[in-house]
Amino acid sequence: MIKPDQGKLLIKLAKESLSSYFLQKEPDISTVKQFSDRRGVFVTLYKNKQLRGCIGFPESVFPLLEAVIKAARSAAFEDPRFPPLQKEELKDIKIEISVLTVPKLIEVKKPEDYLKEIKIGKDGLIIRSSLGSGLLLPQVATEYNWSVEEFLRHLCEKAWLKQDAWKDTNNRIYRFQAQIFKE
Repeated sequence: MIKPDQGKLLIKLAKESLSSYFLQKEPDISTVKQFSDRRGVFVTLYKNKQLRGCIGFPESVFPLLEAVIKAARSAAFEDPRFPPLQKEELKDIKIEISVLTVPKLIEVKKPEDYLKEIKIGKDGLIIRSSLGSGLLLPQVATEYNWSVEEFLRHLCEKAWLKQDAWKDTNNRIYRFQAQIFKE
């Protein structure tokens, strides 16, 4: 569990990773050495309360400090939905960091059981199929006031699947939780 003051350090690290990018330097990690454990993480950027980029790692492939740096820079400069962040935009950017638990397969006997298993506001979801995968963070369903079924449909869309692909038992749906830190 990450404490609120540690969350502030992660936000500061993400901000530093963006500003240092424009200076063609590496961010200062001297104050965040304690984040060496591997964790899944997403960094979301907002400009004027509008999404400006969101990239992350659902699996714990990097130490948390490295994952935050990579995700922040990817959200700013590599999210295909947006043009790369410009230096003059940096002052208007607000950062949100979601530190994830390990995704766990939701095992159901029939697809309708997902409707009872998934908790809006608590669970984030990943769908994996032979055609692709998609992920939605827990806060997305709350922000849009979605039901579980709407959450599942949007998850499928995110993976470029048909909206009812969650009903196909060959597709696997995983849940995870997130600790969320905002500027």
